[in-house]
Amino acid sequence: MIEIVVKLKNYIGGRFIESKSCEYIEVTNPAFDEVIALCPMSTNEEVNEAVKSAKEAFWEWRQTPPPVRAEYLFELKYKLEENKERLAEIIVNEHGKTFEEAMQELMRGIQYVEHACAITELLKGSFSEDVGRGVDEYYIREPLGPFIILPPFNFPAMIPLYFGWAVAAGNTVIIKPSEICPMTTNEIIGLCHEVGYPKGVINVVHGGAEVGRALVTNKDVVGVTFVGSSRAAEEVYKLATSHGKRAQCQGGANNHALVMEDTNLDGIMQNLVNSCFGHVSERCFAISNILVIEEIYDEFIDKFLKQVKEIKLGYGMDKDVTMGPVVTKEALKRLLNEIDLAIKEGAKLILDGRKYKVEKYPKGYFLAPTVFEAEPGMKVFDEEVFGPIRCVKSVKNFEEAISIINQSKYGHTAVIYTECGKYARDFVRMVNTGQIGINVGTPAPIAFYPVGGRKTSFYGSTRGRANDAIDFYTDKKVVVSRWLGKRG
Repeated sequence: MIEIVVKLKNYIGGRFIESKSCEYIEVTNPAFDEVIALCPMSTNEEVNEAVKSAKEAFWEWRQTPPPVRAEYLFELKYKLEENKERLAEIIVNEHGKTFEEAMQELMRGIQYVEHACAITELLKGSFSEDVGRGVDEYYIREPLGPFIILPPFNFPAMIPLYFGWAVAAGNTVIIKPSEICPMTTNEIIGLCHEVGYPKGVINVVHGGAEVGRALVTNKDVVGVTFVGSSRAAEEVYKLATSHGKRAQCQGGANNHALVMEDTNLDGIMQNLVNSCFGHVSERCFAISNILVIEEIYDEFIDKFLKQVKEIKLGYGMDKDVTMGPVVTKEALKRLLNEIDLAIKEGAKLILDGRKYKVEKYPKGYFLAPTVFEAEPGMKVFDEEVFGPIRCVKSVKNFEEAISIINQSKYGHTAVIYTECGKYARDFVRMVNTGQIGINVGTPAPIAFYPVGGRKTSFYGSTRGRANDAIDFYTDKKVVVSRWLGKRG
């Protein structure tokens, strides 16, 4: 496979502009180990120019009637739908996931835009008459100014499309795509350009962590939306809030699934395996640790490993492939080190993905599903691995499982597989995570529901997406009024 190497440009003030930076990072196709793009590490001047452009565009965009702002989003939604196959192929080539997974990502991202199209309803305020004698009180929602969007590499279309809620509410945005997977965002912004968004409403500046820091600390930026690891989320949150910015920072995860003794194992197995290994296991909703009631443990392991072994690795555009490579050569090296460390710590390797060979793509960054029997206290069990390495553990009962889940420093997602309503109800009430799945291994909220974890999985006070996004991207201004003039 030969790809044309694209030199990515920033998008500032309604124009694609080549960066003046001398430093570029190579973007590789992880199935072929081939460079397909060069991503600039933008200069401080370019960062400041993007923020200036967003600031200058803000007031006019703020005064644009919400129905008109919605029209831009409707047009963007149509553009995304018309180009979704082309965008999906770009995702496959820069990230490594399968074409089907890329299409799923785009479908969810389009749903975000669709929800933001309801901005005329979402921006409604509230009114109370006669809160005192002759006194009325109400609030209105006001946009605030330029917001920063810092998306992760693993969903290069879906997370950048958070900007839909921000601009629908009347703000302007500057997006800094992940330098690992920046191409999809550039293509989406190209569609925004075709839609005809006013100059400065949407901007893109490429770069690494330094560019992100420069954007977050810029005096004219009002807030930041971030999705990434817990360590980075905490860092961005502290940096932003110390500079007086709003911050909504989604962190990492180490999610548990509990398989109860009454579970229909044949009925759940495909869902469970997909939840563990879908999107190359590079997603915060992935199941990391499977807790299984001991009386069905042996039967579960047999069925689980049989299903996992049916996963076929390869290039994501090949129709029979069900799992692609990990995103970078560095990621593969890190995962191989994690396997070595887990073995040293005493974890039992029951499925070794290092032995899987992808003959057709010998240079690809492939690691097949790898499964350990492990215990709390081992790094592979306690920490987010962010790759196709999963753990299983036998537990005596429901109570032991709940204790293990709640001891985790993460609080993103937990799942129970059961046919018992009592187990399910107690699980929902007792588990300290932001999302719960009941016989659904990846309970990612639909576009019109909020998303966010607890503990180190989320830093901020307002969750992402849906109505919570409108709360984040606007401020409620309260007005108390009394009129004293004569009638007539």
